[in-house]
Amino acid sequence: MAEEKDDEIVGKAYDSKLMKRLLSYIIPYKKYVSLAIILNILVAALGPLRPYLTKVAIDVHIENKDLDGLLQISLILFGVLAFQSFIQYFLTYFTELMGQKIIYDLRVQIFSHVQKLALKFFDKTPVGRTVTRVTNDVDALNEMFSSGLVEIFSDLFVLIWILIFMFSMSVPLSLVTLSVIPVLIFATFLFRKKVRETYRDVRKYLARLNSYMQEHITGMNVVQIFAREKVESEKFKKINAEHRDANIRSIFYYAVFYPFVELLNAVAIGLIIWYGGGEVIQKHLTLGVLFAFIQYVEMFWRPVRDLSEKYNILQGAMAASERIFKLLDDKTIIPDPKQPILPNNLQGKIEFKNVSFAYNENDYVLKNVSFEINPGQTIAIVGATGAGKTSIINILTRFYDIQKGEITLDGIDIRMLDKRVLRKYIAVVLQDVFLFSGTVKSNINLGNEEINDEKLIHAARTVGADKFIENLSLKYEEPVKEKGATLSVGQRQLISFARALAYNPQILILDEATSSVDTETEKLIQNGIEKLLVGRTSIVIAHRLSTIQTADKILVMHKGELKESGNHQELLAKKGIYFKLYQLQYKDQEIVKKIKEGLWQQGL
Repeated sequence: MAEEKDDEIVGKAYDSKLMKRLLSYIIPYKKYVSLAIILNILVAALGPLRPYLTKVAIDVHIENKDLDGLLQISLILFGVLAFQSFIQYFLTYFTELMGQKIIYDLRVQIFSHVQKLALKFFDKTPVGRTVTRVTNDVDALNEMFSSGLVEIFSDLFVLIWILIFMFSMSVPLSLVTLSVIPVLIFATFLFRKKVRETYRDVRKYLARLNSYMQEHITGMNVVQIFAREKVESEKFKKINAEHRDANIRSIFYYAVFYPFVELLNAVAIGLIIWYGGGEVIQKHLTLGVLFAFIQYVEMFWRPVRDLSEKYNILQGAMAASERIFKLLDDKTIIPDPKQPILPNNLQGKIEFKNVSFAYNENDYVLKNVSFEINPGQTIAIVGATGAGKTSIINILTRFYDIQKGEITLDGIDIRMLDKRVLRKYIAVVLQDVFLFSGTVKSNINLGNEEINDEKLIHAARTVGADKFIENLSLKYEEPVKEKGATLSVGQRQLISFARALAYNPQILILDEATSSVDTETEKLIQNGIEKLLVGRTSIVIAHRLSTIQTADKILVMHKGELKESGNHQELLAKKGIYFKLYQLQYKDQEIVKKIKEGLWQQGL
C-alpha cells in the first residue's frame, strides 16, 4: 500500500516550487534558452503573417487585377514559408539538444545519489520503483524540456501575434471570433480534471507493472521450479488490465474533448461567415479581411488544442519531478564525518566495544557484543541462522550504523573514517556472488586501472581461478552475461576470490564463501584461502565447522549475543553451544557417509 501511495499523483497539477527547481537545471544552458526564445518569437510571427499577406493579395492585387503584384506577393508568401521552415529546423534542433543535455545531467545525478544511499533504503524500496524513477519519470521530464516548455511558449506567442493581426484589421469581427472562448475555458477545465484523475491511475499501474516485471524476471528460476507460471501470469494480466483500462479512460476524454474543440472551431467560422459576410455585403469590410479571419480562426484553434496536450505533458512532468525529487531528497545515507581522520596505513586491528545494533528501532539483532581481533589474526564466527553473524559484517563495513557502543580499526572509531577509505582496506566475499555484464577481466578488476594484467593474472592464479579461465576460448576477455549466467557457481566463486585478492585488502571477510561449491572446488578454494589469509586480518563466517577449525579464535553467536569465544579445542572442552553444534554436524556427516556406503554396496 505504501508503494501504491508513493506512485500516485497527490500534488498539484502545477507546483511553482517544483517548477522553480526543475528550471534550475536549465541554468547551465542559458544560451540555448535565449536562442530558443528569440527563434520562437520569430517563428510565431511568421505563421500569422501569411493570412495578412493573403488579405493584401485579395484586396490589393486580385481586386485590382494586378498580375505582377500578385506574383510578387506569392513569392513573398513562398519566402516566408521557406524562412519559417529554416528557422523551425534550428529551433527544433537546439531545443532537443538542450533537453537531452538536461536529462543527461539529471540521470547522472539520480544514479550518483542512488549509489550513495544506505542499504536500508534498498531494504524497503522495490528495485522496480527506483528503475521507474530513472527511466519513465525522467522520460516524462525529457518531453517537457525538449518540447513541452518551448512549444507552450511558441503556442502563446502564436496566439498573441494572431490577436494582434486580428484586432488591427477589425475589432468587431475579432470580438465575434472570441465569443466562443468562455465555452472553451469551461470545457478545458472539465477535461483537465478528468484527465488528471485517469493520468494518476496510469502512472500508478505503470509503476506496479515495472516492479512486478523486475521482481519476477529476477526470480524466474523460483517461478519455474514451482510451476507458478500460470498463477503469476494471471496476476500480471490483472495489473496489465488495470493499466490498459486507465489508458482507455484517458483516451475517452481526449476523444470527447478534441471533437468538441473542432465543433467550437466550426461555430467560430460560422459566426465569422455570418457576421463578416454581412459586413462585406454592406461594404463595411473587405473580402480579403474576411478570408484572412477564416484563416486566423483555423490557425487560432491549433495552438489551443496543442496547449491542452501540453497541459498533459506538464502534469506528467510535475508528477514525475515530485517523485524524482523525493528520491533525490532521501537522506537514507550513512554520513561521513565533517573532518575525517586520514590514516597512513592501517594494520587491521579490529575491536567491538559493547556494540548493540538494530535494523529496526529497538529490535536489536546484536546485543552488547565485545571482542578483539589482532592484526593478521583469523577469527571465525559461527551460530544458528539469525544469530547476528552477517550483521557483524554489515556494521563493520558501515553498510549500517550502530546504535550503541563503538567499533574501532587500529584504535580509530570507524565513524571517524570516510566510508571509501574504510572500505578500501576491506574485501568481502559473499556466498551469493554477483557478476556484472562484461568480461572475466572486468569482473575481477571492476574497472580499476591500478590493477594491471599482471596483478590480475597473479590473483587468479593464487586462488586457482586460472585453471578454468585458461580453458575459456577468450580467456580473461571471455564475455560474462548478467549475474554470470554462463558460469557455474564454483567458477563465479573463484572469480570473486580473485577479485578480493586483486584489491589486496588488509581485512578479508568470507561470508559462507564456500558453502555453494562442490567438494573438489572447495578444496581448490581452501588452498587459495590459505594463501589469501597470510598477513591479513580475516573474518570467516561458516556453517560447516570443519572449515574453520584452524582459526585463531572462534566466536559463537546466539540470538544476537556473543556466548562463547576461543579456539576449536577450547570450545569443545567447554561442552557448550559450539560443542553441540559440532556434535550435530558430526552426526550428520556420519549419516551421509553411511548412506553413501550403503548405496555403493548396492551398486548404485
